[in-house]
Amino acid sequence: MTIDSEQLRRAMRTWTTGVAVITAMHEGQQYGMTVNSFTSVSLEPPLIAVTLKQLTHTHELVVKSGEFSITILSSDQKELADRFAGKTPDIKDRFAGVPTETLVMDAPLLKDGIAYFNCRVVNSIPIGENTFFLAEVIAASGEGKGEPLVYHNRVYWKLILPLSSPPVTSQNLEESQRGGTAYGT
Repeated sequence: MTIDSEQLRRAMRTWTTGVAVITAMHEGQQYGMTVNSFTSVSLEPPLIAVTLKQLTHTHELVVKSGEFSITILSSDQKELADRFAGKTPDIKDRFAGVPTETLVMDAPLLKDGIAYFNCRVVNSIPIGENTFFLAEVIAASGEGKGEPLVYHNRVYWKLILPLSSPPVTSQNLEESQRGGTAYGT
């Protein structure tokens, strides 16, 4: 039995994800798109995975350049998420007026994100109308500070700390990142 694609889409809307923008640059041409199909695969070696629809400009530039950048968006960057998702139809250049920066690659990162990655493609697998990219992280920045933009059931959300949690301090944040206390669980 094969599942209906609309049934799968409705069920997958219940999976809460972070929101990121992937950007690529090749021969002076840059493009970017909002994604939520992004995940860490391995710390040693440092690998991530992202899936992109094949008939997009961003996919084309990732294939041509063999590399890309990712910005994980903060909760106050909903407008950028919509812009890079193509939900702002009157904008021709998604980067117009958007402050950017770089790490070690030319592909731009969106300023004020909560984390940044520069990635080099190590393998790609066409899957249906998409391509699964496995990539080595060659540079990263971000320390878990800030409020992430999250997506659930076709709506952007903002996370809040549970009422029973102690305030976030640099000490307990570092402790939780080392695998110590996990707040909110």
